[in-house]
Amino acid sequence: MTHALTHRLTHRLTRQLTRPRTPQLRRDSGMTTAEYAVGIMAACTFALVLLGVVKSDAVRSALAGIVQSALGIAG
Repeated sequence: MTHALTHRLTHRLTRQLTRPRTPQLRRDSGMTTAEYAVGIMAACTFALVLLGVVKSDAVRSALAGIVQSALGIAG
């Protein structure tokens, strides 16, 4: 390497290592209102689907059987 290139690289490295550290602002610092709306709609849809599954006759009878079995063992 030439002396000028070495000097330039050393100068650049020194400048980068000694510059003041300022926190850089993140571009995506949080959700926007539209993203909140989509997230809320997805959560509500999931809750409705889960409620429909839990209220079905098959799941209701299975849960009743589990509770009766647990009470039979405990009592």
